[in-house]
Amino acid sequence: MHDLAEQDLVERAANGCRQSFANLVEHYRDRLFRFLALRCANREDAEDAVQEAFVAAWRYLPSYNARWRFSTWLYRIGLRNLPKARPASEPLGDHEAPGTDALGAAEIDNLWRLAREHLSPDACAALWLRYGEDMSIRDTAQTLSRSVPWVKVSLLRSRRQLAAVADGARS
Repeated sequence: MHDLAEQDLVERAANGCRQSFANLVEHYRDRLFRFLALRCANREDAEDAVQEAFVAAWRYLPSYNARWRFSTWLYRIGLRNLPKARPASEPLGDHEAPGTDALGAAEIDNLWRLAREHLSPDACAALWLRYGEDMSIRDTAQTLSRSVPWVKVSLLRSRRQLAAVADGARS
């Protein structure tokens, strides 16, 4: 979905168009679930948080500020609706991990498992938003309520830490 079409859907949904909001839900449901699953103890908690995020988004859509991407606003709502428990260290299934053309599904799953095991929840979320969701650094910072420098440093340190862990696993 490109930005103009998304912005049109957001505006129509804010004016009460349920079908426009349903289109937004369809577009973001799986992505939001994958992001929140990184921070939840189990699948059910992530599913509940997604549902609560969309209910809150519908309720507060008139307060949405188009200065930020809709995904940034929605992910922040999702973070606010998370249970307070620390996420489990179980890896996401292959169908739940973001993909890239350069890596196979097993390598991607392993990479996200390593990230969940060795990084803080915030650092793992920053990696996910930046590389899994292709969010800008600015939007990642906004979503996580962190500064742009924090995101840049966190991404750099996280990449280094994951590279060291992966190199250690190969030895």
